Amino acid sequence: MNDLNPSKIAIIGPGRLGTSFAYKFGRDNKEITIYYHDAELCRAINESHLNPKHLTQDLAKIFGGEDNVPLLSSKVTATHDLQRVVEENDFIILSVTMNRLPEILNYIKPLIAKKTGPTCLISPIKGLASDEKKRELITPSQMITNHFFDIPHKFEIVCIGGPFFDVDLATGRPVCVSVSGKKGIAKRVRKEFFKLNRRELNSYYNFDTIGTEACGALKNIVANIKGVTDCLDLGDSLPGTIFARSGVEIRSLSKILGGGFQAFQSQAGVGDMYVTVSSIASKNYRYGKFFYEMYNGNPIETNIKVLERIDGTPEGPNSIKNVHRYLERKNMYSPLFDAAYEICNEGGTREEIKEKIIQACQFDKRDREYIGPFSRIIYRLLPNFWYRRQKGILTKLGF
Repeated sequence: MNDLNPSKIAIIGPGRLGTSFAYKFGRDNKEITIYYHDAELCRAINESHLNPKHLTQDLAKIFGGEDNVPLLSSKVTATHDLQRVVEENDFIILSVTMNRLPEILNYIKPLIAKKTGPTCLISPIKGLASDEKKRELITPSQMITNHFFDIPHKFEIVCIGGPFFDVDLATGRPVCVSVSGKKGIAKRVRKEFFKLNRRELNSYYNFDTIGTEACGALKNIVANIKGVTDCLDLGDSLPGTIFARSGVEIRSLSKILGGGFQAFQSQAGVGDMYVTVSSIASKNYRYGKFFYEMYNGNPIETNIKVLERIDGTPEGPNSIKNVHRYLERKNMYSPLFDAAYEICNEGGTREEIKEKIIQACQFDKRDREYIGPFSRIIYRLLPNFWYRRQKGILTKLGF
């Protein structure tokens, strides 16, 4: 991977995050190509050096009007020619939603396969999908690996986790992230893209790629719950319980998916979750807040109205559907994630929504905050049997 050219980088997806990366790497004097299928939007970006569809309005609020919004670097160009994007760039940021990732991978796979050299795919995606064949939850890196199983020598994957809001990246405010992947390529990406100006963007290496991705996806669900909770008259203490108990569920599910416990103690874990559940800048926090405020008794109709109000796509609502199916199949006890699914998908009254959150936090079947010696042995030898069951005989044995 030493022959990769770091002087330029491609961004597939000109949404809020993709645009913010273009601002950041443009300030670092990189040559940047943004891909989007809409030729008209690409033309508008190239002519105005602003993104008319995403982020610009929020930047206008910060800078006192659209005329004061900083322009994208002259080294940033947009194109709808995907073949050119893949052929001319060794580093590609996949700034798309988890739902769109399979489609994008199908398009770029033959293009990457034809290149003479390898490609480094950088994923900041924070979502989980269902593998319908294996009936398992998969992370973005696992989906990429599955799609490219027959060309392993043609690509490397680096995953980005942690608290990075698009507005902060775009405006040069301090941001620090986790970078996960094989040590060599992760070190290269950190050096060439994530440590150039550490006042703006710094990074730490995390070997646990699956854990990093799991934390990034699951904290979005917690943010949905927190947004709802902040609309209720439940006091100032309960949010701390939501934060602490959701950590138990995130660590458990991360372990079952193939990750570890350590990722939760990182930028990608507690760092990302803290800001996501506590800031109106978080799309997923806003989703939960707007969902309760606009709730009309029909969760499907409410979901549509909320999404119309948010610029960008909050990953939490889609992730919780996939997570719920997985928890059901595994018979895994996860009261907060169950509550999130029921609130956003099964309806009920506002009082019932409030009661679901109280039940999830205050009536957890577990009464210890530590893993006992027997559980530690099971956890190491048989991780799939370590967690507590939702129902059945194993729940009586403490599992």
